[in-house]
Amino acid sequence: MAKSKSGVKGGVAALDQSPSHLLHRALQRALDIYAEEFGDGAITQRQFAVLAAADEREGATQADLVRITGIDRSTLADMARRMMGKNLLERERSTLDGRANAVRLTDDGRAALAEARPKMAAADARLLKLISGGGRRAAFVTLLHDLAKGAAPASKAAVKPAKAKAPKPAKTPKAGKGHKGGKKTKKKAA
Repeated sequence: MAKSKSGVKGGVAALDQSPSHLLHRALQRALDIYAEEFGDGAITQRQFAVLAAADEREGATQADLVRITGIDRSTLADMARRMMGKNLLERERSTLDGRANAVRLTDDGRAALAEARPKMAAADARLLKLISGGGRRAAFVTLLHDLAKGAAPASKAAVKPAKAKAPKPAKTPKAGKGHKGGKKTKKKAA
């Protein structure tokens, strides 16, 4: 195995220290494990996410499912259309907002989700076994929650750091007229 300039065997230092690259590689591993557990012709990991979210939030709108799953709006709309074609989901106008579509599981969708849950649990268990120690596994899941809940920048402008403003110098009270809690205090005799 070739050594890199940094002396790391088999790795590239810039990639071995890149969180985005490592997350991508971890996702690849997770999807491979998912495919092994589910087999050919099964629902995809994203379809599982939509079914699970729709099951837990009965009558959720597609916009709700976008927020819950993190799948972008146009992709989720296309997925919902295909899942309706497979009779996994049904859609109707929301009773709360006539412009929105409420999504519900069909009986076939419930059956597919029930069949998928133990396979998803097995895939998750296999993935977490790759991390030694229960405490590290729990910390890993917590860190993933933190990353997933982090706000994505709306635009490149949002990524630019804000200009730091110089702090205003504190006003120094005049002798014998210090302020405490907004009230004048008298100087105690020494």
